[in-house]
Amino acid sequence: MKINFYKYKMIFYLSNLCLFVIYFFPGSLAGCIFHDNCKSQPELAANLIISLNHFLVFFLLSFIGFLSFKESSQIKKLTIYLIFLSIFIEFSHLVIQYRSFEISDIIGNLFGVLVVIFIHNLINKHDFFKK
Repeated sequence: MKINFYKYKMIFYLSNLCLFVIYFFPGSLAGCIFHDNCKSQPELAANLIISLNHFLVFFLLSFIGFLSFKESSQIKKLTIYLIFLSIFIEFSHLVIQYRSFEISDIIGNLFGVLVVIFIHNLINKHDFFKK
């Protein structure tokens, strides 16, 4: 059974919309909902050298993106978009009230994207999942 997930690009676009709402909200949207404190940032996972929360978000977004697009030109544009987004969105925290720029966050963002790119290239190079 072949899954044609790429036909449902709407999931990717809605994920992007959610990402923008969460990242550009002044303060913490999750903190407002779960702690009644918009200045409090809840952590889903403990941070190591990178921000694991940011890694997970960008890993998931990239994974959905790479499943949604199949053509080579689309994959190139998607790769550039995801790398640019992972950098831009964190630098925007320099000007958004109650948000802070952190190097560990930007590394987590980039690492999430790069892991999916690596997996995608590995699968394509060795023709996994092809009949």
